[in-house]
Amino acid sequence: MNIALWIVAGVFGIAYVAGGIVKLTMPYEKYTAKTHWPEDFTPGKVKFMGAVETLGGLGLILPGLLDIAPVLVPVAASCMALYMAGAVTERLRRAEYKELLGDLLFLAAMIFIAWGRFAIEPF
Repeated sequence: MNIALWIVAGVFGIAYVAGGIVKLTMPYEKYTAKTHWPEDFTPGKVKFMGAVETLGGLGLILPGLLDIAPVLVPVAASCMALYMAGAVTERLRRAEYKELLGDLLFLAAMIFIAWGRFAIEPF
């Protein structure tokens, strides 16, 4: 189980960091032209989402990897689950059902990590 939790945390942590860096570095207009969902948000909010994703992704990996406060891994996973619940709500509001599946996958992964690290195995 520990290996599965590490794999899921690693894959999704890297995905969050990559997505967050894109949101932080790509100009708002260019990002909006590619994805369209940021049209509902200000550039500052999109940058904030990028910061949340970057920090959340790092929080899924670094505390356990460095063995410094590993309890932060399930905390980060819980926070990212709440973040993804917001993303799912936004997808439903915009009727973007194709993209909704990806958000549900991320939500399920975060719940799995939080559950596994809080309840099953400490590391």
